[in-house]
Amino acid sequence: MKLQQLEYVLEIVKQGFHISGAANSLYTSQPSVSRQLQQFEEELGFAIFERSRNHIEGLTPAGEMVVEIAKRVMSDVGDLASLKDDLMSSNRGTLTIATTHTVANYVLPDVIRSFIKAYPDVQVVLIQSDPEGICALADEGTADLAIGTDSLSAHPRLVELPCFTLDRVVVVPDGHPLLARGEITLEDVAAYPIITYDHHFSGYWKVRAAFEAAGLDPKVALSAIDAGVCKTYVSAGLGIAVLTSVTFDAQRDAGLRSIPAGHLFQSSTTSIRIRANTFLRPYLLDFVHRVSPRLTPEVVRAMVQRGPELSGSAARFPAQQMAGRV
Repeated sequence: MKLQQLEYVLEIVKQGFHISGAANSLYTSQPSVSRQLQQFEEELGFAIFERSRNHIEGLTPAGEMVVEIAKRVMSDVGDLASLKDDLMSSNRGTLTIATTHTVANYVLPDVIRSFIKAYPDVQVVLIQSDPEGICALADEGTADLAIGTDSLSAHPRLVELPCFTLDRVVVVPDGHPLLARGEITLEDVAAYPIITYDHHFSGYWKVRAAFEAAGLDPKVALSAIDAGVCKTYVSAGLGIAVLTSVTFDAQRDAGLRSIPAGHLFQSSTTSIRIRANTFLRPYLLDFVHRVSPRLTPEVVRAMVQRGPELSGSAARFPAQQMAGRV
């Protein structure tokens, strides 16, 4: 059994089960990939891929298990490859962060500013996507960690480190009729076109669930993956937005006002997700601590070592625990 064979299997899956695509990506020939795959399956004693007329159509049940193991092995190999540099210099390297637009724009700027000042020789790479996308990036090892709100699906290889919760607000233009009311109701909000997060975000479903539970069916005028885009269209007069409170800044969002809506909609939990048993570089641990001061290196090490099945059970920390934000 060779590491190269594991690499070939993972690349075939990544390329949509096309051996030719895997060969091109790996800068080798298609016969070479096919030969290594055949040898690997013969050594294992079972088929990894489902085939039809010599074409790969998907993974066998056993193949799914092989892919899970291969991902862990290749991730560990990657950690070993960088271990020498990490041991020689704990303050030098690259930290790749997969995160949502909201976290990148409204939570991390102060954190990253202080981190870069403390670690000038660490290059910070930000990759933005939706909650499912960032978890996938952390899972496959492209990112060192993922920071975002609740994921809609399970990610069994990732350890969840809850950071803080964020309540929701309704963002309206200056002079909007809702500003003249006291504590707003769902009926008040449903009377106007709604602008909210895209359906790939848990916030969309939490807002929708609140309306459905009340028997209301408001008009959704627009959905977007970025709170800034939502606010732009509130300013354009297309509706009112239901967003997380951290996305509204009275000084930056001139012409807009926010109305507390934590009593109407369920809050969102922002968590950091890290692959189980990953090598925890000192500067990675420090970055996590800067995002959430209660996530000390000792706490993070213990949770990562315990594994995904016990993660996410720590107390949800309130928004006031956000480092450098609130």
